[in-house]
Amino acid sequence: MCFDRELPASFVVEVAERLEQDGVDQLWVIEDCFYTAGISLAATALARTQRLTVGLGILPAVARNPAITAMELATLANLAPGRLLAGIGHGVQEWMEQMGERTASPLTTLEEVLTVVGRLLCGDTISFEGREVAIRDVTLDAPPGIVPPLLAGVRGPKSLALAGRVADGLVLAEGAGPTYVSQSIAHADAAGPFRVSVFTALCIADEAKEARRIMAPFVCGMLTDPGPAPLAHPHIDEIQERFAARGEDGIADMPAEWWIELGAIGSFDDAVTHIEALADAGAHDVALFAGPKVELVREDLDHVAHLAAALQ
Repeated sequence: MCFDRELPASFVVEVAERLEQDGVDQLWVIEDCFYTAGISLAATALARTQRLTVGLGILPAVARNPAITAMELATLANLAPGRLLAGIGHGVQEWMEQMGERTASPLTTLEEVLTVVGRLLCGDTISFEGREVAIRDVTLDAPPGIVPPLLAGVRGPKSLALAGRVADGLVLAEGAGPTYVSQSIAHADAAGPFRVSVFTALCIADEAKEARRIMAPFVCGMLTDPGPAPLAHPHIDEIQERFAARGEDGIADMPAEWWIELGAIGSFDDAVTHIEALADAGAHDVALFAGPKVELVREDLDHVAHLAAALQ
């Protein structure tokens, strides 16, 4: 499950403890500028649980010096060995510019950050002089006994290829369907083991049509400025025609099978089918995005628990 950026920080304790109690495997905390911070949320969730894996989704590469990022991740990994997944990405460039941290080449920056953080977590002493990153004689005093996977939160072909070279896997944002997951893995073309974590929208209702009607604005938002994930949908041309002609109404009454590419949306069985399709496409982890309000999350925690049980 994902912990939305707009949720109150204190609510992470309730969510983490409930997921652990219900046998759910993972909680992903979202770090977007300028909402709640991922590392402090992750530390809280890990400290309040014994089994739950916590993912960071995602840390902007330039928001922290890579040596500090490695220190933070090592501390979390030692606090909860084997229970941390670390997502690092370019960061939204508009936000990076607001902070005065936008770089000339986000691709180069991310590659250098992932390289340096990964080597520091492995216990190496690093001197590195790159185009965007420079550190001298840095060693972590307490590298983690179990090194957490570094997952690249990226989406474009060049960034996916970068992830395949220097990361341990991918974090794919909501909207990534089975087709896009398969394409992303192919673009990454990783030589070794490669973990793929996928965020996906969750909306289950007694009447599947009701859930689709609720989520039609979400899909319309993706279609307004479509990225690689929606463009990979096998029926994208027909979907765009519906959107252009009828707006939300055209999206809401799309054929049920088209929704399987878009999220865990519809009936409970539709959600199961979507998650299974993501797994068949190569996803190792599927994190469900509930609504941004506390009361919606509390309702969806039941769905998440039931889905976890059904998919075991």
